[in-house]
Amino acid sequence: MKGPFPGIAGLDTYALVDGGCRVEVLPSRGALVSRMCVDGDELLYLDEATVADPAKNVRGGIPVLFPNAGPLPGDTYSVDRQQYTLPQHGFARKLPWKVRQADTSRLVVELSSNEETLRHFPWRFDARLTFSLAGQRLTLESAFENQDTRPMPLHLGFHPYFRVPDAAKAQAGVDTDATHAWDNWRKQDVNVTGLNLTEEEVDLHLKDHSKPGTTLERGPGLKPIRLSWSPEYRVLVVWTQRGKDFVCVEPWTAAKGALATGEGLPHVQPGTRTSLRFDIQG
Repeated sequence: MKGPFPGIAGLDTYALVDGGCRVEVLPSRGALVSRMCVDGDELLYLDEATVADPAKNVRGGIPVLFPNAGPLPGDTYSVDRQQYTLPQHGFARKLPWKVRQADTSRLVVELSSNEETLRHFPWRFDARLTFSLAGQRLTLESAFENQDTRPMPLHLGFHPYFRVPDAAKAQAGVDTDATHAWDNWRKQDVNVTGLNLTEEEVDLHLKDHSKPGTTLERGPGLKPIRLSWSPEYRVLVVWTQRGKDFVCVEPWTAAKGALATGEGLPHVQPGTRTSLRFDIQG
């Protein structure tokens, strides 16, 4: 582990290095993976200006989505008849995470509940995120401990922005067997017969993607990226915009709005810890 060293906007940055693969993480900026480079191939897209401005949501890297992935209707949900508010994708991507361990190929960071988080998410929790690098495989292991007295909903997701040149999107693709999706751009349910990444905007929430992983083909001259994840990730989101050099391939544990609807939402029982994995192979 090399770090911390001053990275973007002087933020403390930690680097994991194994051979020709280098991964950089910004714990103070929501535990964001800001870079993954394999033998000179930058796998991630990053708008550095959004990293440098703390008032902005980061566009790029791998943001952590918790305690909700996606938006809530009216940004609100209720618990025991009390109303709570959460922004789209939650607060974890905006808060600083504490570094607990750092060595040559492993970084452990922690986010715990506090007075501010309890105003928006009324559960006491301890979250640990472990980044480990082996060869060209980055593993993100999430461990959530419920320190409260009632089951805690776990609406977790990752939002990796993979670098795909806009000009290559006609030859790019995401491997899926899904047949049904929520089209979040058009706001309607749709049948899936293939993914056209060249549309003005693609924001498909695939409801029945059955595999615990997928492959992103990035077009001519670029190596594919292979993803795998724990079975608790039940929804796959694919998002891109015309004119932007990225395709986001996002595993979520439940569909958008699940904190409000409860639909398909996993829980962590009181006094227990649940761990999930997300692997990225360059």
